[in-house]
Amino acid sequence: MTVLVDPPAWPAHDRLWSHLVSDASLHELRTFARAAGIPDRAFDLDHYDVPDERYDELVAAGATPVDGRELARRLAATPLRVPGHERRRAKRPALLARWAALWAAGADPAAHDAGGITAVGEDVVDRWREPHRVYHGRLHLADVLDAIGPLARETGAPAREAWRAEVALWFHDAVHDGATPDDEERSAALVGVLLAPLERRRVLSAGDVAEIGRLVLVTAGHDPAPEDLAGCLVSDADLAVLGGDAGRYARYVAQVRAEYGQVPDADFRAGRGAVLDQLLTLHTGPGLFRTPAARHRWADQAERNLRAELAALR
Repeated sequence: MTVLVDPPAWPAHDRLWSHLVSDASLHELRTFARAAGIPDRAFDLDHYDVPDERYDELVAAGATPVDGRELARRLAATPLRVPGHERRRAKRPALLARWAALWAAGADPAAHDAGGITAVGEDVVDRWREPHRVYHGRLHLADVLDAIGPLARETGAPAREAWRAEVALWFHDAVHDGATPDDEERSAALVGVLLAPLERRRVLSAGDVAEIGRLVLVTAGHDPAPEDLAGCLVSDADLAVLGGDAGRYARYVAQVRAEYGQVPDADFRAGRGAVLDQLLTLHTGPGLFRTPAARHRWADQAERNLRAELAALR
């Protein structure tokens, strides 16, 4: 494993910047960056942006200097790279546009124009952009939003039910400190806090707010009742990453390890193994994915991914 840095040649904010990457491990990269005093906020999905005055210091600390072309080639050869089309849909303006479109379809446009819904969206999106997040960040939010639309259409979910489920996904990891189920409980509580003004203005009903909060809690255990269609949609969209191809799954695994980088390796292996056992128990019991559409898309590949990761851990 190697941490790489290219020369400061990228202009932004009236200075030049270098890129700091790893060719194998986001955990290694984050550990190196933190030891060098690079703040988490400098991380951008698969690399750190570092100012020109830090270049010599990073090389002295052990980063391997390479030119920009070589750095890009080495990163692209790994599953860690986040390609441009994924990066674009996870940017703040793109996410805010999706939030506005969702509410234009499901709320009073006059309320949106007054700024209430816009302000809530900005708050929620900025929570997903917190610098300590690696996996549970803005790219995950874009992924689950991409997943739920096709699932809702293919299951024939009623429009209001599907709309509530999608709003719940915006909130489901809005609070994330790595402590299940506390994160989900706090995220559900945030629904009540941020959407209460919209309820008072009759943009939403009390039933809407309560149901959105309930759906957020489904993501703590991913075990909705069979008749809970909205809960099944939320759970399946949240777990869609498990059914990605081998490269996408490898990136997810790397992101999770980096996000819990403060946990020693032995403790992480034990905790992650318990999570994988729980997911495989769901797979062999009631089903990891609850809607027919999700099972068809992801179930077989998810089982292969989970079993391969568990074998590697052990």
